[in-house]
Amino acid sequence: MEQRWEKAAKALEGIRVTAHPDNEPVTIEGMAEGLRCIGVGTDAAVFQALDAPEFAFKLYAEGKEDKLRAEAEVYRQLGESSFFTECYGEADRFLVLKYEEGPTLFDCLLQGIRVPEAAVLDVEAARKVVRAKGLNPRDIHLKNILLQDGRAKLLDVSEYIKPGNDFRWEHLKKAYEEYYPVFDGKPVPFWLLDTIRKWYHHWTRYSASFDEFMRIVSKQLGYRK
Repeated sequence: MEQRWEKAAKALEGIRVTAHPDNEPVTIEGMAEGLRCIGVGTDAAVFQALDAPEFAFKLYAEGKEDKLRAEAEVYRQLGESSFFTECYGEADRFLVLKYEEGPTLFDCLLQGIRVPEAAVLDVEAARKVVRAKGLNPRDIHLKNILLQDGRAKLLDVSEYIKPGNDFRWEHLKKAYEEYYPVFDGKPVPFWLLDTIRKWYHHWTRYSASFDEFMRIVSKQLGYRK
């Protein structure tokens, strides 16, 4: 298996990923024949090789090598779990992961795909698994959760070694419980989701509490509780 992904990974040599401040997505420079980008985050971009589609190559931005090593270590500690993908190997700039089918919850909102309660319960169960392994479930948000046949699978475990609670999942779960029913199954425009993402990153500038933040968001959605 290793020889197979090593051959596919050679195409990554022509790609450069650059990170940006203020939680903005990375940018990608260069070209590589036989690769397609399947995901972009704030620290890395993910590619799939057309001749080895069972692998996903998570290529980290320059200067994010600590995140790469942290994520590889977390996968080693997690071991096999239905809540997470598998990590097959690592290199200086990338991780080799099992490719997982399914839209992220962010994609579900964009496309109007219903997010069932079972997926939310799966995330709760996954967080318990993470804690049982002596790790800390952080940085769990819409783009880090895949929906597969109505169930959830978590991506990007790099921050699970960090201390403290960032409350991202707690806030997302509360928003799901209190606000999701009003637009369940209805597509949400990208501009609105991206605006909410940026607001959330700086939300203490706009409101004194998460409830106040959600009131601002719900007003934009035309929803009153």
